[in-house]
Amino acid sequence: MAVPDVARDALDTLDIVGPQAYVDRGYPHEEWARLRRECPVYRYDRGDECTPFWAITKHADIVQVSRKPQVLHNAPRLAVFPEGQPPAEPIARHLLNMDPPDHADYRKLVSQYFTPRAIRRMEQEIERINRDRLDAVSGDGEEQEFDFVENVSAPIPLAVLADLLGVPREDWKLMFRWTNQIVGSGDPEYQAEGSSARETADGARRALFEYFSEMAKERRARPREDMVSVLVRARVDGAPIPPFELLSYYFLLVVAGNETTRNAMSGGLLALIENPEQRRKLCVEPELVEPAVEEILRWTTPVIQFCRTATEEVEVRGQRIPAGDHLCLFYPSANRDEEVFDAPFAFRVDRRPNPHLAFGIGEHFCLGANLARLELRVLFRQLSERLVDIDLTGDPERLRSSFLGGVKHLPIRCRLKPA
Repeated sequence: MAVPDVARDALDTLDIVGPQAYVDRGYPHEEWARLRRECPVYRYDRGDECTPFWAITKHADIVQVSRKPQVLHNAPRLAVFPEGQPPAEPIARHLLNMDPPDHADYRKLVSQYFTPRAIRRMEQEIERINRDRLDAVSGDGEEQEFDFVENVSAPIPLAVLADLLGVPREDWKLMFRWTNQIVGSGDPEYQAEGSSARETADGARRALFEYFSEMAKERRARPREDMVSVLVRARVDGAPIPPFELLSYYFLLVVAGNETTRNAMSGGLLALIENPEQRRKLCVEPELVEPAVEEILRWTTPVIQFCRTATEEVEVRGQRIPAGDHLCLFYPSANRDEEVFDAPFAFRVDRRPNPHLAFGIGEHFCLGANLARLELRVLFRQLSERLVDIDLTGDPERLRSSFLGGVKHLPIRCRLKPA
């Protein structure tokens, strides 16, 4: 698609990957909206800032790209990380950076444990975890002040995940620290003292690998009914999963299963605080919990972007993409696409239909989507039943990342009815 030089020149000042901008202003929706209007397949090249890529910002184009795994590969570039070049060798090999045919072989190893039927068996325990967390912050029904992230949205998915993996309660804080350091390695709050962002992330990843290496060794000798044991016993092409891929699988389950759900919970509550009429609507119409969760996912879209690499020349919206070039899929932009969503910048708990791409689409559709949806439904249903009033006591603090969008601190004052 031909774009006049003057339009390209004007777009050259847009910043859609600088992590500090995400801290200061949140998602760059204004910039994405402009790209959707003027140049939805945009060549983003800022010199040494990061390796150039094609920014894909329209819903239909992201769907198109995601459904061509044979020619648009997830490897070798998982995402755009502007601070420093990616390592020469992959730091992990898991579902997110696997391509056909390996991706399907590895995905099916645990897919049966994430079906709707399998997830329903966890509902009672998830209900209990949520109830206990809300009880812990509710006091005796009097007004309380606390950080929602530290006290509610971080512990809940961590507890669910630890139970799934068989991680003992005394080690939950380790999982919390390692995941923060991996996804927030460029954030001053999580960066290890005296270490670079890369060194912080690598150190946390190595620690997580070592932890699960020991756990896998123990489960080989004494298997249990947990995901660590399932993967230790799994076979690919008749052979056990190689050590690097096995540890990478645990790495993915811990990080993806924890961070994204946490951030959807935090961002969802923030949306309800900022839209009190929608919060009141949800509280008086509990049957709206399901569409409300889908709207929270559309609104927050915790995974900001993933990349694809063209293995041969392809065309997207009339634009020729040469073999070897990278495409970056901006999911929050797709979830505000004016051609797909009515009033996309309005938060509506009763929005239907809601074809959001918060979990991706195609063969890389999020493996844990059913579990994440269940966790969100349980939390926001219990909140809608118990919440009397709520407001912010300070500004939300956002994660310094252009890969995962998250609120790392959400100071609130609220009153919850006793259970």
